[in-house]
Amino acid sequence: MKGGVSAAPGDYVYFKSQVPLHKIPIGTKQWRYYDFGPKVVPPLICIPGITGTADVYYKQVMSLSMKGYRVISVDIPRVWNHHEWIQAFEKFLDAIDVHHIHIYGTALGGFLAQLFAQHRPRRVRSVVLSNSFMNTQNFAAAMPWAPVVSWTPSFLLKRYVLTGIRDGPHEPFIADSVDFVVAQVETLSKEDLASRLALTADAASVESLLLSDSFITIMDTNDYCATPQQLKDQLGERYPGARRAYLKSGGDFPFLSRPDEVNLHLQLHLRRVGVEARPDLVRVAKNVSDASINSTSNEVNDPSHSSSVATQTSPFTSAANNQRPPNQETTEADSGEQHNSGENGTATDKAKTQVLQDDSDSDFS
Repeated sequence: MKGGVSAAPGDYVYFKSQVPLHKIPIGTKQWRYYDFGPKVVPPLICIPGITGTADVYYKQVMSLSMKGYRVISVDIPRVWNHHEWIQAFEKFLDAIDVHHIHIYGTALGGFLAQLFAQHRPRRVRSVVLSNSFMNTQNFAAAMPWAPVVSWTPSFLLKRYVLTGIRDGPHEPFIADSVDFVVAQVETLSKEDLASRLALTADAASVESLLLSDSFITIMDTNDYCATPQQLKDQLGERYPGARRAYLKSGGDFPFLSRPDEVNLHLQLHLRRVGVEARPDLVRVAKNVSDASINSTSNEVNDPSHSSSVATQTSPFTSAANNQRPPNQETTEADSGEQHNSGENGTATDKAKTQVLQDDSDSDFS
């Protein structure tokens, strides 16, 4: 699986030039992932949906690692059922020497995050779910051809998954996010697509989690997405005490179309569940010479290369400030985070203000 950068956004090209791509075989599974940020910080692991790759979270890796968080963005490997996913993901965590994790899962990735939290509760400290669901029965009913998915031609699989993305005119920032994801779909093999569709069509439901609702954030877009509203409502009913983060718009891929808002909510979540960022380690690493930064390989096959380093060079300070996508709006006022117990948005607004103030104090540009 190989991602191209032709006609790619400038900040993505810069990201690829600075952050090493890791590819490691674990048993019969090939894992492809990015791992960036101070290694002493418990990681936030980003799991994509059917159409996503590890690359789709590059804006989260860029922003949060600069603030002192460790972010790991993964591809879903070729697993064909939920039990296989749980075993494969646990072996992956063991291989990179990570024991306790926080997960940000979107769409199918959010479902897989819940499954892992259900069966391996001691490893999952918190979860952020975006445009996600808690059962796959609707999808299984819509795919009567699932038993032959592994024999379906690649072009038909790509056509099927892309039909889930809304057609028609989009706001420029949403259109850019769709273009980026479509380009990533083109990098997926037939086996990648078939296995992900098999996971979606494998009828199952998440049972109750040992994880307290207070350690769960549900972040949804209010305009549209491929996940039916009924399934998103079921998720909210299952976790009534979860924090709610609403994005006024953003489509299917808010992590690309509304990265400032998504990153802010992720940072608020991590702070609330007790993850302490280490910007001091990033600041120390900032003094590393440009020559050593540019010598970083784009592909690293040894996971110990990243895991053994306590400090992490963050070359994104100036790039992140200068690479805001065209037509990107400042929309903190468009989103809100509230608790279902009925608290108003005042506390959230103050928290956001404090985050922004703290960020300005720790900005290294």
